[in-house]
Amino acid sequence: MLNVTRLATLLFLLLINGHAGLSRAQSTSALSAPKRINKAIELLERGQPIYYTQVNGGGYEAGKALAQTWADYITYNFEHSAFNVSELHEFMRGLVDGGPTKSGHRTPAVICVLPVVGHDGAMVRANAWMVEQVLSAGVHGILLAHARSPEAVRALVRAARFPMHTQAVGSGLEEGLRGSGAAGTPARVWGVSPAEYRRVADPWPLNPDGELLLGVKIEDRHALEYAEATTRVPGVGFAEWGPGDMSMSFGVSRNADGTWPPALADARARVLTATQVAGIAFLNVVRPDDVEAMIDEGVMIGAANQQAAELGRQYTSRAMPW
Repeated sequence: MLNVTRLATLLFLLLINGHAGLSRAQSTSALSAPKRINKAIELLERGQPIYYTQVNGGGYEAGKALAQTWADYITYNFEHSAFNVSELHEFMRGLVDGGPTKSGHRTPAVICVLPVVGHDGAMVRANAWMVEQVLSAGVHGILLAHARSPEAVRALVRAARFPMHTQAVGSGLEEGLRGSGAAGTPARVWGVSPAEYRRVADPWPLNPDGELLLGVKIEDRHALEYAEATTRVPGVGFAEWGPGDMSMSFGVSRNADGTWPPALADARARVLTATQVAGIAFLNVVRPDDVEAMIDEGVMIGAANQQAAELGRQYTSRAMPW
């Protein structure tokens, strides 16, 4: 009888400990589970710098191969590549099938660079269909090259929004232009209902619940004149200074020792300061030998290789798995 009692007690303790262990595992899993669809935004919200890799096209197999990328987000570059939206759709499908990421996100974030440039509002308004097309493929953000005009940037933000989102409408922005039928495919990519997609497919940080990250390239002397106004446009989440195009615009090159001539150093400093004043992220190249200094300076988005990203994440004690 005593042995039976001891056996029953042992089984009870094992059962209790098993449930406790499961509860702890579930609790830990819940704590580490993604809080957002857009991994890049989730990290920026936590004050963590983010790092990206770039592709200039690619379909299903390319997406599936990159689903476990070391990068926090992928730049899908249409600026200097064929504007093949069908291929982009397949790329996003490949990411989903190859996922989730090590952090538990359904896919890495994907930000498209558009082929249209932001010379003026009319140019962006005439090509707003491009914004609709790439967002309808399920990407998580857009980067506008040569953003010379705040009006062009406002037109980008408008084209990226559904009309029921009203933050800043009437005080810098106009009503959004996206149609309700745009939600089906991207909702499937994001793993949400069309109604939920419409609710969260809005620019962050303008909309605290938004899952779209919009950026601008202030990359020539004409754009530089409006750096402060451009970065203050509601809906913009990050900006970069584009050293290659900025160099051509000023007709100067990087010094042989790797430093920037005064015109370029001043341009970079102006864009960096403008982003800091506006409360948005600054994008810059980071390398293994300077990533810590860049982070200390205020770089929040790094054009990096894997080694630089690893060092940067260690430097900022990132908790999210990568």
